[in-house]
Amino acid sequence: MNFFNIDLKKIIMIAIVLALPLVSINMQQRPQESNWLSRPFSFVASLAEETFYGFSSGVRGTTAMYLDLINIKKTSADVASKNNELLTRMNEMVELKNENDRLRALLDFRQSSKMELISAQVIALDLFADHQTVTINKGTKHGLKAGQAVITVQGVLGYIYRPEALTSNVMLITDRYSVVDGVVQRTRAHGIVEGKNPGTCLLKYVEKTEDVKKGDLVVTGGLDNIFPKGFPVAVVESVERKNFSVSLKVDLKPVVDPYKVEEVFVVANAMNTDLSDRLPPQAAETNPIPGVSPTPVTEKAQ
Repeated sequence: MNFFNIDLKKIIMIAIVLALPLVSINMQQRPQESNWLSRPFSFVASLAEETFYGFSSGVRGTTAMYLDLINIKKTSADVASKNNELLTRMNEMVELKNENDRLRALLDFRQSSKMELISAQVIALDLFADHQTVTINKGTKHGLKAGQAVITVQGVLGYIYRPEALTSNVMLITDRYSVVDGVVQRTRAHGIVEGKNPGTCLLKYVEKTEDVKKGDLVVTGGLDNIFPKGFPVAVVESVERKNFSVSLKVDLKPVVDPYKVEEVFVVANAMNTDLSDRLPPQAAETNPIPGVSPTPVTEKAQ
């Protein structure tokens, strides 16, 4: 009765006994006929091969994509480097063009002017709050002396007040100690241009009855024998008529921004020079103050 007890060994022996006839029958089949016993093993093997092939293909694709990304990154870096180099060269060319335009304007102005001019470059700006000055690279060894006018193609910048051997300090017209003889070009109203603060001047001692309006151009009067007569100085920004004052309160904005000037002219001799009827071509073509119409250029009658 122990034989009928279920045992693992007995089950395996029974399965082998039952499988032997089936194996023998399968072995008698022709080679080209399908082996039904091997089908499960073939299916498992093909499934494993397909899985391995898919995995290897994925790995190869991922690796190829990674290598492509590395190449793209390197190419992008090369393109960015070349682009930066081209931008640098373009900026250099733009700067050279601007410098050529400035120098050409200076040369044209110098050739068309009857004044004795000494060219110079601005090399420093005054950092002290008390004074508004710049330093140029010409001094007494170049024939400069105190009191000489310093101008640009557009208008008046200031005058030399402290010349050294190789450099000179230029007091700007916005300095509170600066005084320039001025005339309102439209009405010929006379006054004195004095510095007020950085970027602003005053036209003082103008009679209250004079016709002065916002936008009027103030030019040099020429009475100081420093600046040539009729050269642009500033533009009227505001006019105030006080009840208990005999003169107008006129605020001016200089036509020349000293913080953007790179090249200047020192006037060695401004006597007998009159530009009242003929402004420099650049001053007529260039409108440095928004809202102000350029002054027309006219020829003197011979």
